[in-house]
Amino acid sequence: MDPPRRTIHCEDALAWLAARPRLEGCSIITSLPDASELPALGGPEAWERWFEDAAALVLSRCPDEGVAIFFQSDVKRGGRWVDKGRLVQRAAEREGVPLLFHQIVCRVPPGSVTRGRAGYSHLLGFSRGARFDLRHATADVLPEAGETTWTRGMGARACRAACSFVLRHTATRTVVDPFCGHGTVLAVANAMGLDAVGVEIARKRARRARSLVLGAGRI
Repeated sequence: MDPPRRTIHCEDALAWLAARPRLEGCSIITSLPDASELPALGGPEAWERWFEDAAALVLSRCPDEGVAIFFQSDVKRGGRWVDKGRLVQRAAEREGVPLLFHQIVCRVPPGSVTRGRAGYSHLLGFSRGARFDLRHATADVLPEAGETTWTRGMGARACRAACSFVLRHTATRTVVDPFCGHGTVLAVANAMGLDAVGVEIARKRARRARSLVLGAGRI
């Protein structure tokens, strides 16, 4: 049997998605950039509009049989709370894609005080056609995200939880991450036997995403 494949496209994620129809045979696992990563947008209100539109585009490219999973951390900015889970769910309502699950992933031990970012992340899954098989129910709160390769990255254990959902609840066997960064989602997907496709605009991160390998002990 051939090993799982990995393909990296070094280009803008939204342009890549917009140029394609639904990604048949695929599920999507991704984490959309924070406002701090997109200063050119000009402010939090513009970023929120961008974020919701980007999430809607991701959802629109997920086929009926696949699942779109988002890993997002709320932030505290300028004395206000930015709820990224709410923004993703607003985009899903626009696209008419039902919510299958909403897990909380602890970034720090419960009871810890954080400043700029919340002490947890949202792990949200959406699908038009897939359904949550309760025979494979999992915890609603994950005690840790797992190892990360950079501060913005999705933890390896959260990636494993997302890929496990793809394997158990869908017939899709390719994972797409249009904002793949260093490629943790892709490396975990490959380690679990899934093909992977990533999109990353930064050449240095794209090179890392092509070569990142996580052993079984790290996921």
